[in-house]
Amino acid sequence: MHHIFQEGKEGKPTFLLLHGTGGTEKDLLPLAEMIDPDAHVLSVRGNVSENGMPRFFKRLREGVFDEEDLIERTEELKDFLDEKSQEYGFDRNNVIAIGYSNGANIAGSLLFHYEKVLKAAILHHPMVPRRGIDLPEQHETPVFIAAGENDPICSPQESKDLKDLLEQSGAKVELFWDNQGHQLTKNEVDEAKRWYEKLY
Repeated sequence: MHHIFQEGKEGKPTFLLLHGTGGTEKDLLPLAEMIDPDAHVLSVRGNVSENGMPRFFKRLREGVFDEEDLIERTEELKDFLDEKSQEYGFDRNNVIAIGYSNGANIAGSLLFHYEKVLKAAILHHPMVPRRGIDLPEQHETPVFIAAGENDPICSPQESKDLKDLLEQSGAKVELFWDNQGHQLTKNEVDEAKRWYEKLY
């Protein structure tokens, strides 16, 4: 997978950066800098192309995921993380996903499919990756969800459902609402930084 790795300070977590539809591995680098400039960074470009726009998995139409591809791409991302932790020498048990939109969805999918796959996650405008499945135990994994009250792509109910499902699996979830649509706002990044600084 196309990616950028930036080494941070010893003992700091590794941010797994996952862009939105049509983005690249460069999109969320400023976000990582804002939240913790000393963290290691592994920023990844999605392997799927939708009309030339990079994504992390296929969809059938807006808001409807190709579940078979989602499962396959989620496993691919987990294996990629395992491999790169060996190659670059970062702590595989101290990885925090930061995703926006499609990137947040595959980060959520990691939590929906694997136990102890992430130390924590910051999800900007995510949807529920899959419904009607049993989730692995999440052992109080901290998760921050940023949602827009007027988001035309990800409804408020979607955000509430994701929070509920993750909490039922044992995660500790904070849901932040901004009076915006689907765009990534400074308000939600500031809130994510505040949440992160309580952990570290």
